[in-house]
Amino acid sequence: MKAHDGMYIDGTWRPAVGRDVIEVVNPADEQVIGQVPAGDARDVDTAVRAARAALPGWAATPPAERAARLAALRDVLVARAGEIAETVTAELGSPLKLSQTVHVGAPIAVAGSYAELAATYAFEERIGNSTVYQEPIGVVGAITPWNYPLHQIVAKVAPALAAGCTVVLKPAEDTPLTAQAFAEAVHEAGVPAGVFNLVTGLGPVAGQALAEHPGVDLVSFTGSTAVGKKIAAIAGAAVKKVALELGGKSANVILPGADLAKAVNVGVANVMSNSGQTCSAWTRMLVHRDQYDEAVELAATAAAKYGDRIGPVVNAKQRERVRGYIEKGIAEGARLVAGGPEAPRERGYFVSPTVFADVTPGMTIAQEEIFGPVLSVLAYEDEEDALRIANGTVYGLAGAVWAGDEAEAVAFARRMETGQVDINGGRFNPLAPFGGYKQSGVGRELGVHGLAEYLQTKSLQF
Repeated sequence: MKAHDGMYIDGTWRPAVGRDVIEVVNPADEQVIGQVPAGDARDVDTAVRAARAALPGWAATPPAERAARLAALRDVLVARAGEIAETVTAELGSPLKLSQTVHVGAPIAVAGSYAELAATYAFEERIGNSTVYQEPIGVVGAITPWNYPLHQIVAKVAPALAAGCTVVLKPAEDTPLTAQAFAEAVHEAGVPAGVFNLVTGLGPVAGQALAEHPGVDLVSFTGSTAVGKKIAAIAGAAVKKVALELGGKSANVILPGADLAKAVNVGVANVMSNSGQTCSAWTRMLVHRDQYDEAVELAATAAAKYGDRIGPVVNAKQRERVRGYIEKGIAEGARLVAGGPEAPRERGYFVSPTVFADVTPGMTIAQEEIFGPVLSVLAYEDEEDALRIANGTVYGLAGAVWAGDEAEAVAFARRMETGQVDINGGRFNPLAPFGGYKQSGVGRELGVHGLAEYLQTKSLQF
C-alpha cells in the first residue's frame, strides 16, 4: 500500500503539525519502503479531542449497531487480506504465508468474535433490587507493538469499540503502514468520525503524550515490561486505568510419558515462528534428565530445518540485541548445538535459528526475554524441580505442558504461575483470555474477558 502522509483523525487524513517523519524499512533487504509522519503531543491532543467529542454518540449507539460496524470492519479486512498481508511482510519481514494465515487470519477471527459479542453481551442485568449496567470506560489510548502489528491493534480496538469506547491508536514506529491500512478499513466500514483515530510517531514522544493526556481514560499497552512499568506509573499518578500485556519467558514442560518427538518439534516451531518475536514463545524447554540428550538432539535437528524458512527480526537494533544474548549464553557456559551469533546472510536483519543445551536456570538466556529465534533446553530431576524452574522468572505470560495423560498435564499446568498454558499442543482460541501473571502484565485480552477491560460498572438501587 502507499503510505499516507497524514494522521487519521476525526474521520479524515490530515497533515501532522510538525515536519518530522519516520522511515519504514524492509528488514529483509534494508531498503526504505515508505515514510509516515512522526506525530507529537499536538497531534495526540487533536486526536484525543476528536475521540472525546465522538464518545457520547458512540457510547449511546445501540450494541447491535456497534456490532454491525464491527462486522463490516471484519468484512473489509477479509476483502483486503491479501494487500494487508503483503504490507506486513514488507515492513515486518515475516514470510508471506505466515502473514496471510497468522498476521491477518487471526485478527480477522478476533474482529468477528467481537462483532458477535457486541450483539449478545449482557450490558445490563438485574441483581436483587438493583439494576447493574456495564458502561464504556471512555477514551482509550492504545499503544501497540510491531511483532503482530494487525493482531495487536484489533485485540485492543475491536473490544473497545464493542464496549462503546472511542480510541486513539499509536502504533509501533517499525510497522505503521499496517496501522494505516487498518485505519482505511475502519473508514470503509463506516465507523463514525472520531470513534477511531490514528497518530503515528515515536514511543517516547507520541506514546508518552498519549499515556499522559488527561483526556484519556484508559491506556492499553502491549510491549516490554520496562516500558509497561513507566506507563503504569504515569497512569497511576492520574488514577487512570491501565491494561498491560508485557514480556514473557515461557516454559515448555515435557513430562515423562509424553510424545517426546512431537513435543520437541512443536516446541521448536513455536519458538522459530515469527522469528522468535512472540512474547508468549516457549523459549525454555524443560526435559527430564533421562530424556535430555535425546531432546537436545531432536531440537538441534528441528532448528536446522528453519534456516531458510524464517524471516528477519524487525530491525538492526533487535538483531544486535538477539546476537548479544547468544554471545552471552556462550560466555556463561551454555553449549551451542544449533545456530550462533554469526549473520547467516550478507543483507537483511537475519538471525540463525539457535538452540542452547546445558542451560541452567540462573543463566541470562534462561531469565531474560530475548525476542528472537533462540531456544534454551534445561534439564530437571523431578516434577517439583520442573515446577520450580518453570515458575522461576519474573514473568508469567504463557507456557506449555506435555504428558502421556492429559489429567497429569492439567494438574501440572494448574500449578504454573502463568496466564495461559497449552496442553499437549492445544490450539489458539480467539475467545480465550490472554494475559499474564507477575511482571507479564495486568488485565486480559480477547473474548469476553477482553471486553470487560473496556467497561466500568454502575448500579442503580430500587
